[in-house]
Order: sequence, then structure tokens, then C-alpha cells
Amino acid sequence: MSDIRNIVILTGAGISAESGLRTFRAEDGLWEEHPVEEVATPEGFRRDPALVQRFYDERRAGVQAVQPNAAHEALGRLDREWSGELLIVTQNIDDLHERGGARRVLHMHGEALSAWCTSCDARHRWETTLLDGPPCPACGQASMRPDIVWFGEMPYRMGEIFHALSRADLFVSIGTSGAVYPAAGFVQHARESGARTLELNLEESLGSRMFAETRLGRASELVPRWVDELLRGLQHG
Repeated sequence: MSDIRNIVILTGAGISAESGLRTFRAEDGLWEEHPVEEVATPEGFRRDPALVQRFYDERRAGVQAVQPNAAHEALGRLDREWSGELLIVTQNIDDLHERGGARRVLHMHGEALSAWCTSCDARHRWETTLLDGPPCPACGQASMRPDIVWFGEMPYRMGEIFHALSRADLFVSIGTSGAVYPAAGFVQHARESGARTLELNLEESLGSRMFAETRLGRASELVPRWVDELLRGLQHG
């Protein structure tokens, strides 16, 4: 463990499921009973903006109604105590990593508690409704949408993510299905850069074969155990 300095962690819906947030979509292709094309595409927003705004108003309220679990808190501890480089890349739109104490967090798919003004490109923390078309605090235009990366849009800060992966000594994937790109390809990039790879998941993912090690179980149990192991190794290294 003493040779590990740079860590990149990818988290997915599985880490927040134990806090009461449903995973991205069910096997029937629906997301909270809606076809993803209706509520998670730019075309769906143009077709029925009120439906999409209501949908994300509900997501925003749902995020604020739950609490971080032991997995989020363990990563918060790691962030506080790890002196090397650390980047937690999350596909989740909730703020449970931050409320669990983590600061080195990158939301590649956007954030539920953020609104994006398409007129002036400003982003604002937003905890209430967007349905009534509130004006942008920066420019005054009523052109704010959820600050969420929809299908067909480019995930945020990809250059920063791949730079971190190219420097990583350890890549860890937590609670992800391994089905959604580009995140599903991060393990391959990390491996090609020489990083060790570890998967922590409830069950084997589509990408499990790409990892040097896979540990199966609940994130709230696996992640604290792994963080303890890592930090103990640092102390004894």
C-alpha cells in the first residue's frame, strides 16, 4: 500500500441506494416510471419542459430528504486523511458525498441541487422548484434548466477525469453497473496507465472481468472496511 499515492474513485447509484435513493433506472427501462427519452434528453425537454422540470423538482426534493450512509462517510474520512492525490468521480446527482465529508468530488453527470442558465451559462445552487420559470440570479432571464447531463450531452470535466486516471496508482469503482459509457471505460484507461484496480459492488458488474479484484457486498459495509485497510496500510507503510 505504501506505493499508492494517487487514487481515483468512481461511484455510481449503488452507493446511494442504501440511503434510500433509487438506482438510475429499472430493468424495464423506466426511470421513476418515465421513459428516459421523456425526462433525460434535450429533445424531451424541448417537447415538454414542464414534465421535465416537475421530474427534477421531485429528484431535488428526494435528495434533500435522505442522509449519507456509512459508505459516503468512509470516503469523507479518506478525503480528510489521505495526503496524496484523490479524486472521487461520481455519476450520482445527489450531494451525499459532500454531506458525508468529501471535498475532492467531481459530478460528471451534474447535480440535482444546481440550476443552469442556458442564456448566460451561470450555475446556481438550487433547492426549490424550477417549474415556475424563476429568473436567473445572474442575468434575469427565465431560462434555467436542471444542471444535469442528459443522454446525448457530454459529461462534465472529462479532460480532468482522464488526466487523473492517467496518473492514478489505484482505481476503485463503487456501486456501478459497468454499463454506461464513458464511465464504464475508466477501468480500461486506468489499467493501461498502470493502476491497480478494485471493484466494490453488490453483485458482479458488466465490467467485473476488467478489475484485478472484485469484492461483493453492501457498500455501507465494504467501503468502510476498505478505507480502514487502506489507511492502516499507510500508517504501517
